Amino acid sequence: MLRQPKSVWAVAFACVIAFMGIGLVDPILPAISAELGATTAETELLFTSYLLVTGLAMFFTSFVSSRIGAKPTLLVGLALIVVFAALAGASGSVNEVIGFRAGWGLGNALFISTALATIVGAASGGADRAIILYEAALGLGIAIGPLLGGALGSISWRGPFFGTAVLMAIGLLAIVVLLGKIPTPTTRVPLSATFRALKHRALLTLGLAALFYNFGFFTLLAYTPFPLETAARASGYADFGAHQLGLIFCGWGLCVAITSVFVAPRLTARFGRQRTLYAMLLLLALDLAAMALLGDRFWVLVGCTIGGGLFLGVMNTVLTESVMEATELPRAVASSTYSGIRFVGGAIAPALAGVLSAGLSPAAPYAVGAVALVVSIGVLLLGRRSLAHLDAEPEPETLREQATVLTAADS
Repeated sequence: MLRQPKSVWAVAFACVIAFMGIGLVDPILPAISAELGATTAETELLFTSYLLVTGLAMFFTSFVSSRIGAKPTLLVGLALIVVFAALAGASGSVNEVIGFRAGWGLGNALFISTALATIVGAASGGADRAIILYEAALGLGIAIGPLLGGALGSISWRGPFFGTAVLMAIGLLAIVVLLGKIPTPTTRVPLSATFRALKHRALLTLGLAALFYNFGFFTLLAYTPFPLETAARASGYADFGAHQLGLIFCGWGLCVAITSVFVAPRLTARFGRQRTLYAMLLLLALDLAAMALLGDRFWVLVGCTIGGGLFLGVMNTVLTESVMEATELPRAVASSTYSGIRFVGGAIAPALAGVLSAGLSPAAPYAVGAVALVVSIGVLLLGRRSLAHLDAEPEPETLREQATVLTAADS
């Protein structure tokens, strides 16, 4: 797997940086709130604008890439991330950061929607090894993002944004130099393809389940820095800040990476996809319920945050595999549709968490997140007949089909 052309490593490096953007701002959320005079609800919109634009753009990325080609799509996405990450770092108000994070989300959608297909097309050793390499890049990015955000954020809340812009610029140059010309696809994806895909009951069921799952996911990821800082100060950790938050969420990201690559395949092989999904959603719901009940205890929050990554990693992999097996739609179309629905749930959660925390209690967002995960289980149970084939033996796939098995849905 490690014996790959330089072009593959160039795209993989850019993937790591792109996925770092998911958790990069986590450790600096309290600092942004304090230094820019923003409320928790306003600061949470940094996630909402990013995820909402990413999700909406996903409905159209297959349309774009099928017309201009993979390499131009990658480069446009990277260029947008560089520009908007730098602008976010130079912002003078929280509203400006929120707006520039939205532009960042557009660039991220364009990039990650074509990154895997590019890696598989250029990789040696077969599609399976290329997919593992992509998953490794995903996990590494999710783990490093909070760590880098905490390190640079301990200097200034602007540091993580400028750091990302520099690293993404390096990734862009690496792709320009090392990635050769990729032929433009001969088949163009219609603009309406992703919307027509919603007619498929299995895909719609998985998309709605993922919407509620992502609500719980981003309740944990985007909201937790605030109660963690409060609990730390109450427990006597006066110097608790961005660096410590970065370490905690780095542990969370490592758990996501390990279980998504190594544990998920073993669980699905033994118990099947549907049972694995039910079990992980239930465990996640219990994890958030514990955070709601014991959210004033610092080490409980730390343990539940890091431990939650174990379940999230399995969910990410199994849900994505299920979507790819759910229909006979082109893989890029199915994934774009699923990703668009899924990110909507992620976009709603941070915004609602800030409102619930201010209007009810700091525990309320976790309670609502746990309920959302139970609703996700209910959606899967209602649509279980349309998902029965997910646990059947998979049919052999060609290399071209495997090239799009996982896409932006992984993030």
